[in-house]
Amino acid sequence: MESFMTASMLYNLVQCPHRLYLDLHEDPVKRDPESTFLQLLWERGTLFEQKVMMDRSLEFADLGGKTAEEREERTQEAMEQGVGLIYGGRLRSGNLLGEPDLLKRQGAGYVAGDIKSGSGEEAVSGESEGRPKRHYAVQLAFYTDILEQLGVSAGRLPFIWDVHGEEVIYDLGSPLGGRNTISLWHFYEECLAQATRILKREEETTPALVSACKLCHWRSLCTAHLVKLDDLSLIPMLGKSKREAMLPYVKTVQALASLKVEELINGEKSIIQGISAESLKRFHLRARLQKRQDAKPILTQIPRLHRADRELFFDIETDPMRDVCYLHGFVERKNMDSSTERYVAFFADSPADEDERWAFKEAWEYVNDFNPCFIYFYSKYERTWWYRLQERYPEVASREQVEKMFDPSHAVDLYTDIVRPCTEWPTRDYSIKTLARYLEFRWRDTNPSGAESIEWYHRWVESGDFSIKERISQYNEDDCLATRVLLDGIRAMVDALPEKGSHNEVSN
Repeated sequence: MESFMTASMLYNLVQCPHRLYLDLHEDPVKRDPESTFLQLLWERGTLFEQKVMMDRSLEFADLGGKTAEEREERTQEAMEQGVGLIYGGRLRSGNLLGEPDLLKRQGAGYVAGDIKSGSGEEAVSGESEGRPKRHYAVQLAFYTDILEQLGVSAGRLPFIWDVHGEEVIYDLGSPLGGRNTISLWHFYEECLAQATRILKREEETTPALVSACKLCHWRSLCTAHLVKLDDLSLIPMLGKSKREAMLPYVKTVQALASLKVEELINGEKSIIQGISAESLKRFHLRARLQKRQDAKPILTQIPRLHRADRELFFDIETDPMRDVCYLHGFVERKNMDSSTERYVAFFADSPADEDERWAFKEAWEYVNDFNPCFIYFYSKYERTWWYRLQERYPEVASREQVEKMFDPSHAVDLYTDIVRPCTEWPTRDYSIKTLARYLEFRWRDTNPSGAESIEWYHRWVESGDFSIKERISQYNEDDCLATRVLLDGIRAMVDALPEKGSHNEVSN
């Protein structure tokens, strides 16, 4: 039986090559159950496609609901007849099998398009415009490749119809973005070549512990394998590419922990390509922390921590598929006395613009009323979203006002400003949930995660069930409390120092 290459295979490859390998060659019984969030993605994607096609009131050939063979035959017939828009088509050339949501006639040929229930581009912090999403780009390039092989392509300018009703053109000749200057098309060709090797078992991939693992149905299998191997990617922020660079010199966490790291450092540089001497020392320290049974978190430098009469611990909840920020949550504390804590939240009952604006406006006014205070949050996510909301609703606050709110003199990103530069932990990652749990904080929900909260919000919007709204609010409150617990934990580490100006360290 012939094996076909599909767009979904390339999508998964971009997320993780090892996932594609396991999908193709491992026993599916070993998979974890799919999360409710991923199930929601599929359901919402299908419903969103149907809604888009109805709302646009366009004439199109609807090939949905037919067998695969019928769709392929009807797609060919529709293109030969010059139909302006084809929905639910199926294309095949050689072993490439594509099912683009849309085929749109342009001139004498066709361009492919997909309908996505999320934003058509990837947001970039500090930039007003986004970048192409790589996993979208490889799918669109795949359909374009088939059209070219069939001799019916109208060019390399496929498109996305996104959640905002925008048509986002993907110029496949444009660069990936950031520091990577190769074109989207060249990136697709590299992905297709690798996927082909994996499909034919000509390339065996290896797992690595990365952020994408959290939603993968192979996460338990891969994690157990990595632990058995004592894999270097179990070290926080080391990742796959740095692991590959380190393997010729050191192969396990234990080996790195036992190593005299100075042997791999020449002057101020590491002898390992792509890894600085400072990074290598950090990875070495993290390996030692993981391998010491009595290890505790340490300070690598003394952080600047303020003692304030009024503190706010801030966390937001968003639905990236709807591109809406629907909850702004705060735990306020006075005089560093946790008995004074009070949770305050502003909840958008629907994803409509007017509700999102209301929640942002109320949150903005609340923070200003509570000032002067110190504001604490974990990572740049809250700040990035508030800048985005300011652009959407400039009548609520000016750019300068939001910048003033997040001024580092009184607004502290615990992750970026404190955890990463000043601390090390005997854990596999530095997420707020991992570190707060290490400090014995427990979320009240049995399955707390940002992804699951998106599914909860969807059910709230669909049902209006007040218990679901309460569950989201409780989860958000716990996220705020976890931020406070982490801050207090780091303060306790500072207070435990024998002298100011020194730092505790793991002994050799």
